[in-house]
Amino acid sequence: MTASSPTRERIVDSAMRLFGENGYRGTSVAQIEEAAGLTPGAGGLYHHFRSKEAVLSAGIERHLARLDALRDIRRVLTDLGDLRAELTLTARYILAELDSEEELLRIMASEARSLPGIVEVAIEQLVSSTYAGFAAWLHDRAALPEERATAVAAVGLGSLLSSRVLRSVLRVTSVGVDDDTFVTTWVEMMHAMLGE
Repeated sequence: MTASSPTRERIVDSAMRLFGENGYRGTSVAQIEEAAGLTPGAGGLYHHFRSKEAVLSAGIERHLARLDALRDIRRVLTDLGDLRAELTLTARYILAELDSEEELLRIMASEARSLPGIVEVAIEQLVSSTYAGFAAWLHDRAALPEERATAVAAVGLGSLLSSRVLRSVLRVTSVGVDDDTFVTTWVEMMHAMLGE
């Protein structure tokens, strides 16, 4: 199997799009091959991957590599000298990253039960380390006790993630709050919880 090739990348791109639209079980190898420009049902996928599950693993791994900065959120957060500005930057950054990974969110939500091994690792890498990094930043920046920083991080990041899961995964549009209003409200809530 080749480390990386244009065909391999097309297979991963096509598969992840199809997995996001139809689910893992709802996507056949032949559909992936056709979407990637290969002859459907001829087994071209197997020249690059040992199985459909290996394609999913490669796709999730690629998405997680793109989200490395989100997982290490403390690298992104800088001391601007204004907590509100820092919180605004944080919210907008996280929402933008989640928007760019809508496909991954849909796959993680739809396949958490049917492919727990692959998806649990992805969720652990993405979510747990992001929460831990944000809690550590809150602990340092706002001088919060660790337990309080962890709770505030859970509420703060949970609301950002929830807004995107509702919109991207569940396709709920009836909430009707635009991002500017949402971010402004989120910053006010976080600022109040931080006691500044």
